[in-house]
Amino acid sequence: MFKGSNVALITPFKDNQLDVDSYIKLIHFHLKNGTNGLVPAGTTGESPTLSHKEHEQVIEICIKEAKGKIPIIAGTGSNSTEEAISLTKHAEKAGADGALVVTPYYNKPTQEGLYQHYKAINDNSNLPIIIYNIPSRCVIDMSVDTMARLFELKNIAGVKDATGDLNRLEQTIKKLGNEFIQLTGEDGLAFEFNKKGGVGIISVTANIAPKLCSDMQKYSKSKLDNEVKEAEKIDQILQPLHKSLFIESNPAPVKYAAKLLGLCDDAIRLPLVKIKKETEEKVKKALSSAKLIS
Repeated sequence: MFKGSNVALITPFKDNQLDVDSYIKLIHFHLKNGTNGLVPAGTTGESPTLSHKEHEQVIEICIKEAKGKIPIIAGTGSNSTEEAISLTKHAEKAGADGALVVTPYYNKPTQEGLYQHYKAINDNSNLPIIIYNIPSRCVIDMSVDTMARLFELKNIAGVKDATGDLNRLEQTIKKLGNEFIQLTGEDGLAFEFNKKGGVGIISVTANIAPKLCSDMQKYSKSKLDNEVKEAEKIDQILQPLHKSLFIESNPAPVKYAAKLLGLCDDAIRLPLVKIKKETEEKVKKALSSAKLIS
């Protein structure tokens, strides 16, 4: 169910409030441009600074507007197990197709703590759960052995791997097999990740280049040499864009890019701030090189 180009949706703001009109516009932009799945209320959606009401609202709107056309993987992670359970229950009730659950940040649980955290969420919901393993933000790194234990539970479906380590992908396939869904969280590695056995991405860049990202994903898994070469060509076009969107903390650069494309404002919540002028120029240049702006 979860494969290809899944976009980690930004959350548009206006006067520090959720900009519902722009958010709906974004969702339909993706439905028209080949995006394979939507991921609301993740890190790129500024989940740490959304109120509980806003968090639930962005998930509900996304599900309503998508109308079952593509899967919705709701961001429901927290470093509080009870809060993660509550958010996952809400997402299930709202009609989400899956839950993206980040490893608990700041607390620094052991591998056993990680197992018990996900088991508790698993035991309190029927949604397929995608583990989000991102050591650069959460400090902790879930081991392949812990994932293997979790995969024995009924709802643990796969991982969004943001370790940046392609060897981890191969180790996980070897231990858990191909039924365990492996999505990368690293835009710059998307092509290589799929070549080595991954099935897709949860992408930041797809916010502003959905057609390019979805085409790259589609062609990268083809058995036809000419289509794989096309995927590689698209990947090379996208690489400068990937780099520009991570010069400063995500999602500030991609929100600026979305503004340039007329999708929404670049308003962002503290403690994040808008990007510097020199970063703006680099984002503009990258958008131009990908022929997304003239």
